[in-house]
This record gives sequence, C-alpha cells and structure tokens, in this order.
Amino acid sequence: MQSGPGAPAPAHVIEGLEGVVAAASRICFVDGLEGRLLYQGYDIHDLAAHGTFEEVAYLLWHGELPTRPQLDALRRDLAAARALPEPVATLVAAAPRDALPIDVLRTAVSALGLHDPEARDNSRPANLRKAVRLTAQIATIVAAIDRVRTGQTPVAPDPGLGHAANFLAMLWGRRPDETSVRAVDVALILHADHELNASTFSARVTAATLSDMHSAITSALGTLKGPLHGGANEAVMRILLQIGEPSRAVPTIREMLAAGKKIPGFGHRVYKTEDPRATHLRRMSEELGRRTGQLKWFEISRAIEQFMLQEKRLHCNVDFYSASCYYALGIPLDLFTPLFAVSRISGWTAHVLEQLADNRLIRPRAEYVGPRNRTYVPLEKR
Repeated sequence: MQSGPGAPAPAHVIEGLEGVVAAASRICFVDGLEGRLLYQGYDIHDLAAHGTFEEVAYLLWHGELPTRPQLDALRRDLAAARALPEPVATLVAAAPRDALPIDVLRTAVSALGLHDPEARDNSRPANLRKAVRLTAQIATIVAAIDRVRTGQTPVAPDPGLGHAANFLAMLWGRRPDETSVRAVDVALILHADHELNASTFSARVTAATLSDMHSAITSALGTLKGPLHGGANEAVMRILLQIGEPSRAVPTIREMLAAGKKIPGFGHRVYKTEDPRATHLRRMSEELGRRTGQLKWFEISRAIEQFMLQEKRLHCNVDFYSASCYYALGIPLDLFTPLFAVSRISGWTAHVLEQLADNRLIRPRAEYVGPRNRTYVPLEKR
C-alpha cells in the first residue's frame, strides 16, 4: 500500500466527511437541491423579510419564535450583558495594533470564560444565560477592537438600541441610520446558522467532551478564522478592489481561471443551486451601493456572477455579495470575519445546547495508511 503525504485515501474513506450525517438536529435544515434554508422550520426568506436578529436568536435557542414579553425580556437581558468585564476590556485594549481582529476576538472570548459568573455551571439554564451574554459581548468586543486599533475610545453600549443598531453605534461612534441598521440586522439573520459547517462542528466536538460553553465557542472562532470558512468574503472584496471597474470584471476573472486560480464566493459543499442567503444579499448590495454612491462594486459582482454561472455553472454563495454589502457600510475588510461571528454566535450556542441535551462523545476513526511492523533502530546505527 502506498503511504506518505501524497498517498490517496482508501476508496471507502470519505474525505472531508462530505455527505456524512454526524448528528440529528432540529436547529437548521439546508436543502441543497432546492436551495432552501430553514431555522427551526421557518424559511430564511420569511425570517429575513419580517424578523429581527433577536427573534432569530431566541428561535434558535428555544425552538419557537418569542412572544412580545419573551422578546422584550431577551432585549433587556442583551442590554444588561453588553458591557465587558473590565479585565477583558483591558485585554482588548492591550492587544497589538497589528493583530488580526479575529485573533483578538478569539482570545477575548476565551478570557470571558474566566470572568463569567456561571463559568463552572454546565446546566441548560446556565448555558442559556451564557448564550445571551456571549451574543451581547461578542458584538461589543468586535466594535471595541476596531476602535482601539484606530486610536479611538471604545463606545459604551446604548440600552435603548437593538442589537444591530448597538453594534454600528459602538463601531462608528454615532447613532446609525435606519437603512444601515436594517441591512446589518438582515445580514445577522442570514448568517445566524448553517447546520454542521466547520466552526459549528468544532463547537459541538468540544461541547461533546462536556467542556464549557466558552471553550466550545473559542474552538468555533479558531475554525472560523480559516480562509476556507469565515475569510471568504474578505477574499472576494480584495478581488473586487483589484478589478476596480465593471468593464474589467470578466477579463480579470477569465485570466484568473486560465491561471488555475479559484474564485472565492462560488460553489458550495451542499447547495447545488442558488444559496438562498445570496438572494437577499444581492438585492442588499445593489440598494446599499445606490445609497452610498458605490454601485460599481455591485456591478462588478453582478458581472462576475453571470460569467461564472455561464462559464462554470457555479452559483455564488453567501460570501460573494456580503463582501460588497459590508464594504458599502464602511466595515474594514479584516472585520468581515469577526462580523460573521457577531451573527453565528447565536447558532454556535444553539448547537452547544442541543449537543449537551443528548450528548455522546464525538470520536470518529481514521484509516491508517502508514507503514506497519517497523523495528526500532538504535540511534548510532541510523
């Protein structure tokens, strides 16, 4: 049997666990053939058109949309939890100015576990409260990271603002306009969960050992950092900036394909048709582009999308149009991935709660393809 780094996997080994069903879940359903995405049975199009991020977070955690009193209570709990423990705020302020925001966020979330009042309580009620605190605090951390590294003072959260509005106010240092707030709110809804993606799976693996909520989320953040997961929309925007003008879109992409380069934001492990999240983000990209006078980023994106569909039969995914949306909102490129976490924390924590409710240690096997029956050779004879 051939062995070594270049050896092919045995035929029965499923590389990347593609298509493997590793858990039963009520949280999220992805229909790759029909292009549907459901949260707890609700279609993403319905939720994006009518809901708020706070409603979706409650839905993911509890399985039902909140009543008015339940939603009001959640909003109060989020408002009460947004301020960071002083040691964590100090840690964020002391981070190297050139540190990647996702690295600072990962470290700060781990530190939050040291200061959480229920750090050692792994019961469902305590973990639900941790889910609320983490959802509130991650948004505060991401905004503070950008303020501090640009020499500005972090902005205290406003208890009178909702989650999306608070994030933008803490990031910008001013009260955001309603259009921007709604755009971020919809983006948070669209990114809230997506079944067993890489970061969610790593969170469940960590939780399955009966580790704590903060450790599971730290695992998820480390996984999210990779460019094959959370960093794709940043890569998309860098290509759009490189292209610069709509007339250069198709020639540039054609050259990249001829050189064997992959185009980020296209193709998906599950979807075989249009990603339903891209449907909303495409429209949002155009609307924000018109409002900010930066329509060319949408026009470049649209030209690339049409070319890729015609030439490669590849649909764009959620990362493709989120890039131009975030850029139009003035979000720095290296904050795109942390902004993903501001949303996905709701799904990560929901999956941790579900994993712990009926837990079994996640311990797959590996097919050994290395040599066998080797004999130890004394050091002087090697």
